[in-house]
Amino acid sequence: MKNIILIGLMMFLLVSCEKQEQRYFAGSAETKTFEEAVAAYESGNWEAWQGHFSDTAKIYVNSKDHVSVSDRVKELKELTAQMSSYGFDKEDQYIEMVIDKKKEKWVYYWAHHKGTLAANNKELSIPVHIAVQFTDGKITAEHVYFDGTEFSKALEEIAAANAEKEASESNEM
Repeated sequence: MKNIILIGLMMFLLVSCEKQEQRYFAGSAETKTFEEAVAAYESGNWEAWQGHFSDTAKIYVNSKDHVSVSDRVKELKELTAQMSSYGFDKEDQYIEMVIDKKKEKWVYYWAHHKGTLAANNKELSIPVHIAVQFTDGKITAEHVYFDGTEFSKALEEIAAANAEKEASESNEM
């Protein structure tokens, strides 16, 4: 009887120790591609940035509604034009690739986006989370999440200062 229990226990251990498919990766071709896209963004190389996306990619920025890659490039150009410097804090970034239950490849990225507004030299640091889906080596979906409150407040301060300056100048005339 002891042998039967021992054999049963050994069979249970063998079955339960079956090798699991790896689903989480600290480094992969997809994380490397994403890092290249980040570098292209930081250098303002919009053609290279766009080259990492499929033609039909959908980009969601704090929204359930998507924009096209070309529309996102226009938005990013407008945003970065207001900055004298910008980029992600590499020291505290975290990146991983996950293969989900549907066998889809996703890269998840957490970092602080740092930048300096050109109009008033105000430095901003905004936490960002980006989830990027890859299909055949290209980005097919990107979800960008951040709290834009700090950036909006800084732009309001610039607008108020400009309005005050214009009012002051018109009173002098």
